[in-house]
Amino acid sequence: MEDFQSVFEEFNWPDKKVRVFTYLIGRDMTFSENVKWIACNNKGYYTHISTLADVQENVMEYLHVLSRPMVINHDHDIIWTEAYMDSVLFKSKAHSLLLMTSVAMPVFSKKKETLSHGILLGVVGTDVPLLEVMKLAPRYKLGAHGYAFLITNNGYILAHPDLRPLYSDGKKLKPKPNYNSVDLSEAEWEDTEDSLRTAMVKGETGTLTLDVRAAVDKGKRPMFLKNDYFYTTINETPFSFGMVLTRGHGQYMFFGNVSVEEGLHDLQQPDLTIANEWTYCETDIDPHHRKLSQLQAVVRYLTGKEPDLECDEILLQQVLFDAVVTAPLEAYWTALTLTAPGVDEGMESAFLGTRSGLMRVIRYAGTEKRVGKKFLTLVDKENLFTVDHFPIWYRLAAENKPGQFFFYVPHDDINKGKNTFVAVTSVTVTEGKRTAVAGAIGMQASLDLLERVFMSIAKQDVNCYLVDNNGFILISKERGDVGKFFGEVDGSVMAQLLKSGLFKRVTLYDYQAMCKNSHHHTSGARPLLSPFYGLLALIKWFFSHFVMFLLEFNICGLWHNDYFVDAHRQKKVELMQPCNTEYPGFIYDTSIRETNSIIKCGRCQKMFVLQQVPNSNLAMLVVQADCDCSRQYAPITLAPREVKYILP
Repeated sequence: MEDFQSVFEEFNWPDKKVRVFTYLIGRDMTFSENVKWIACNNKGYYTHISTLADVQENVMEYLHVLSRPMVINHDHDIIWTEAYMDSVLFKSKAHSLLLMTSVAMPVFSKKKETLSHGILLGVVGTDVPLLEVMKLAPRYKLGAHGYAFLITNNGYILAHPDLRPLYSDGKKLKPKPNYNSVDLSEAEWEDTEDSLRTAMVKGETGTLTLDVRAAVDKGKRPMFLKNDYFYTTINETPFSFGMVLTRGHGQYMFFGNVSVEEGLHDLQQPDLTIANEWTYCETDIDPHHRKLSQLQAVVRYLTGKEPDLECDEILLQQVLFDAVVTAPLEAYWTALTLTAPGVDEGMESAFLGTRSGLMRVIRYAGTEKRVGKKFLTLVDKENLFTVDHFPIWYRLAAENKPGQFFFYVPHDDINKGKNTFVAVTSVTVTEGKRTAVAGAIGMQASLDLLERVFMSIAKQDVNCYLVDNNGFILISKERGDVGKFFGEVDGSVMAQLLKSGLFKRVTLYDYQAMCKNSHHHTSGARPLLSPFYGLLALIKWFFSHFVMFLLEFNICGLWHNDYFVDAHRQKKVELMQPCNTEYPGFIYDTSIRETNSIIKCGRCQKMFVLQQVPNSNLAMLVVQADCDCSRQYAPITLAPREVKYILP
């Protein structure tokens, strides 16, 4: 006893910060007093387990000892887990509810006769989809580029619009190995000094302003934004909440008054929908309301059929006003199809979105005739109002000047060989020096609509292109070039445009990338150290195999002719692993309206002219076609490059 008593006296007494629980295993009781002394003198508990049958009954006795102070003091901890992926939802492809957190707390017996014993009855808990938590942040108040996010006290992301927990492995979606340990600094990588992360991990409340390089449309289109970050801790949880407002968006809101009757009439028009992932009315409290869509809930609340619904009165006021103000569009769009000259062939959809999540869509072509069949459907999350973000077309239009149209080719259409384009412009409300983006309006059409006009003036000895402000080709003679970055098609002209400053290169980073790691099957063979070692090894091998041949010789094998077997080479397996990458983005300098130059390429010269298309994000580029510069100028691509870190 003296040996271990001195250890406890030095390291654990008199405060007894470490509680020691001891177990004596077996029937031998020789050391029982010593083992019991250790537990009793260190605020622990002694248990004797004599047989295997006693294990389950006695091994958990320490829980009652530890829980006793919490029962007596009526105090307990609430445990929240980090983000995890629900396997059932993953298999059912309910990816919007994929990430969860669990909350749990102990349940104690509060009977007076057993209160002093501190009996732990069990644990109660529930799973909480993080999507439902983020719905508590009113998306409509954050503006086109604003968002909310959650992190743990370790700095790991629970919810963030830039969190990508899945990756594509062929046609399958798989969870990334580190999906629940993505650090905040990997999404907010412009915070190079980790000021935001450090403050949130410490549970502080404050604000921070950062100049950021954001990217939309699958990371292809860079934007320069000035973001204001607001953050605070969430009481009784290990989580911190952050909110981002972009300068110029989210600071101002405008209100208009309309009657409920007038708003209800326009709200129920067939071309109108509202953001179903936003919370106009709370439908999760009452089980009878859970089957209602947000539009159904709003209508039932406003008509008095469900007065007990809890609804956001400010958001309802905005969506009613937007429904009334935009109602004439439905009649105008419909009239275009009924009067001459009507709608141009190739026009597929016209649409409108407002800051209240309201959308109006009219289809000018049937489903079987539409090229972009996915656009603005329920599966087209990138182009709809969601909990995480406003639609891509809304964000692109919001960064353009009012009255200026933004043209682009949808990313999904490029991959599937479809040729459609989207043209969109913002709708703003100005009062004095204050301006607020009220919405965005646009159209989607087949590229044939533009090509009929554009290519009718093109000559055979020149290549004509329409490129957007990020360098992507909208129209080209070669249909295969549509949607590609222009530098991949003609590196010589793109290099000259970069040199002249008309396009600027922007370096972007992806700290959640997945890179291929070629895995080769290695051999366990030992290298030959010298010719003598090799000769000796050969003799040993021959002798051992000759002996085995004699021992295992089967004379029946002489009657069979299968002396050879097929050999095969081990396949190289491409494994995906998390990595960091950097890749370029490009932005057109709108202050330069026109430029031309001559490029010397060996024995020929290539001339090109670029001119900005007024009131749009497009530029017309005419390039001499009979001079090939591919040997002198390599293509300029957007391919990401893995960033390797060398430790000192």
